[in-house]
Parts: sequence; structure tokens; C-alpha cells
Amino acid sequence: MLDEPNPLGTRYAVRQCHAEWSEIDRQIMWGSDEVEYFWILAEAERRYEERKAALAEKGFIYSDADLL
Repeated sequence: MLDEPNPLGTRYAVRQCHAEWSEIDRQIMWGSDEVEYFWILAEAERRYEERKAALAEKGFIYSDADLL
């Protein structure tokens, strides 16, 4: 979750990046980003928790979501 100050106030972004490991290239291959913007912090936090829970439900264990 990121905050971006601008002339209208602070806008909050919930961003999810998609990546996968390429064994042939031995590097991370970055895919698409999904970004949603909110003007209200509580809404951004709620969406962040929803995305995090959805990943956990799918069994996704590799995330930096807890580092924020």
C-alpha cells in the first residue's frame, strides 16, 4: 500500500505485482501490476487486507505483504 500526496489531498494505492521465476534465465520475470486507488485510507486498508486474505486462501506463501 502506497500513499501519494497531490494537490487534491493524499491518494492511497493498493498495488499487486505479478512475477515468476525463470529457471532458464535464472531471474525474475515481472508481469503485470494491478493498482487500485482510494481517497479514504480505511477503504485502502480494507482492500489491502482483502487481497492479502485472497492470496493466503489460494495457498500463496511468498509475499512481502507482511513487510509493510
